[in-house]
Amino acid sequence: MPASRRPAAPAPPGPVVSSAHLAAGASPGLSEMEYGLILASHAFQRWITGCMAAAGLPGLSPTEILILHTVRHRDRPKRQAEILLALAIEDAHIATYAIRKLAAAGLVRIDRAGKEKLVGITPEGAALCQRYAALRERLLAEPVGQGGPDAEALARVAALLRTLSGFYEAAARAAATL
Repeated sequence: MPASRRPAAPAPPGPVVSSAHLAAGASPGLSEMEYGLILASHAFQRWITGCMAAAGLPGLSPTEILILHTVRHRDRPKRQAEILLALAIEDAHIATYAIRKLAAAGLVRIDRAGKEKLVGITPEGAALCQRYAALRERLLAEPVGQGGPDAEALARVAALLRTLSGFYEAAARAAATL
């Protein structure tokens, strides 16, 4: 076939993004990473709500589940400010509502230490977290260990995400001043 009649080779695919107009700028790789974050965050939220339902308590929101695990962390009561800081929750009322819902379900208790409220795990909350952990191990950690990235690669990704979160926080502060 003469060269003039050959079909043109397809163009190489560009980055996998959700918004081409954002990828057209100076950093298409950043747009590709952002699309990965979108997919990962939605998958993670579906996972934690599904795992919690399988552990015995359907109907909790992702924020409520994350707060429950944060309160359970190291088995010591937490001030609400510590919970907000650990989870990077900006609106205190979101955490307050979640903590009240968890307390009403008997999963956490709210105590006072002077003027401060301390949120602690109850035996029922600890047992639920343990069932969740067992399911997580079987349904997620084992398959990732068998065919996913190794521990070092996961640690590098985690460090990168923490670093990028700092850039996003700084950009959010800058945008608030415009």
